[in-house]
Amino acid sequence: MLALKDFAIEPPIKPRPIMPNWTSSLLNGNLSKIVSFGVILAFSFSVGAQESAEVPAVSSEVAYILNTFLFLVCGFLVMFMAAGFCMLEAGQVRSKNTAVICLKNIGLFSIAGFMYYLVGYNLMYDGVDGGYMGSFSIFDRSSDVDLETGYAAASDWYFQMVFVATTASIVSGALAERILIWPFFLFTAILTAFIYPIAGSWQWGGGWLSEMGFSDFAGSTLVHSVGGYAALAGAIILGPRDGKYSADGKVNVLGGCSLPMTTLGVFILWLGWFGFNGGSQLALGSGADATAVADIFVNTNLAAAGGVLACMIVSKATNSHTNIAATLNGAIAGLVAITAEPLTPSMGQAVIIGAIGGIICMYGMKLLDMLKIDDVVGAIPAHLFAGIWGTLVVAWTNPDAKLGVQAIGVVSYGVFALVASFIVWFVIKTIIGIRASKDDEEYGLDMSELGTVSFPDFTKK
Repeated sequence: MLALKDFAIEPPIKPRPIMPNWTSSLLNGNLSKIVSFGVILAFSFSVGAQESAEVPAVSSEVAYILNTFLFLVCGFLVMFMAAGFCMLEAGQVRSKNTAVICLKNIGLFSIAGFMYYLVGYNLMYDGVDGGYMGSFSIFDRSSDVDLETGYAAASDWYFQMVFVATTASIVSGALAERILIWPFFLFTAILTAFIYPIAGSWQWGGGWLSEMGFSDFAGSTLVHSVGGYAALAGAIILGPRDGKYSADGKVNVLGGCSLPMTTLGVFILWLGWFGFNGGSQLALGSGADATAVADIFVNTNLAAAGGVLACMIVSKATNSHTNIAATLNGAIAGLVAITAEPLTPSMGQAVIIGAIGGIICMYGMKLLDMLKIDDVVGAIPAHLFAGIWGTLVVAWTNPDAKLGVQAIGVVSYGVFALVASFIVWFVIKTIIGIRASKDDEEYGLDMSELGTVSFPDFTKK
């Protein structure tokens, strides 16, 4: 996502073939259209058959249009992921907390968009120049058609904005069922205005890690691990849900209200991920770019499938039943793992990367329970742990990436995101508090925070 591809200039205009006079008199109306279509179709097949022929380059204006189109279409696919996060989280919590989840997700998306306009975008991209952050200024959209940029400025802002909203969504699910909604919104504002943009500037903004050669194609670390670190810091400071861990060390299952809703959320995220990774090619103005986007789609899909299959097999082999929660998170972890480099792996490598990501996530959930860190939806292992794996494994498939540099990037992002998030969460907790009371947690945050219930037909009058 660091830079756009170069675009070829418009090829010379060839003279238009001249038809005989008798032909022009015959080919009128519908007949003319039919014959013309036949000629075009025949020409298309003949061009396709000439494998050695070069693909003609498009003009800079056409490339501009196609690149802008890619940003917008992939951007709204990523926006649809907000619905996926909402459904996944709503299904994973108990019914008494479902309405709060819905409000949190539409609220955080709106806050992310506003803060990224107010300060986040320019802090991430404006004047970084190998440094550690950009400028503190409001994004000012340019409506001029500047062919040298290769895309409309507003399309780039929109595409980048939905990424920052994804980072905030990761935090939402991990802290569900016990965090107060307005302190969460306050943290979201700081995360999307400062923490994420500063982290993003180091790589995608042309900062110091970019200069070093760090590679993160679509954000395994920049988006998912940063969100995972923010969630981890919040979960530690917030503490587990009441009744999650017994004094004797037993882990109690606090089951969600709807597995079908959770599964729907995973499928929506899977679909949106094609925009997440495919759009990060940043260009559609050439045959090579179009082929790259198609390859990215295939690898993204196979990595998710690998995560699902690995978790299904391993959970069945190690337990009496196949673990559906681990399997659903396996899909997310596989997607996160391939996001750092979805273009260069072979199809087989994509399956392996996703499968290992899924297994890491499954055992990462067990690790969190051992440490008594309560993550309601498994966001930390799926996004943070799998994100670390995906970033390091880039060196396996991309010859331009170095494992040492990848490790430096992982550690740097970890220290910054975790420390910054800890400080922000601690300050918010100290000043206004972040946790609901024990009684409110018992009866549900839907009623205490919103004064409503999600499923009134199942509530006793």
